[in-house]
Amino acid sequence: MKVHLKSWTMAAFWSWDVENADVCGICHNAYDACCPDCTIPGDECPLIWGECRHVFHLHCLMKWLGSSNSREICPMDRKPWQTAAAPT
Repeated sequence: MKVHLKSWTMAAFWSWDVENADVCGICHNAYDACCPDCTIPGDECPLIWGECRHVFHLHCLMKWLGSSNSREICPMDRKPWQTAAAPT
């Protein structure tokens, strides 16, 4: 007996509210903490904003952009990375 599918429907929905997260999208440490490379939070571990409005620890982003698989895109939305001025 052979079975032939006439039609099928697959549905999925998920969302991830990244813009309101209080953690770095790369290392998952809080923004007011430091990245894994630093020992003391503060000026030595600044935050950097992209034009896409995603925020990362500077050291995390520099590692990401320096890796061979980054292709100089934002690790969150895969748009070309463009540094923006920090919001005031």
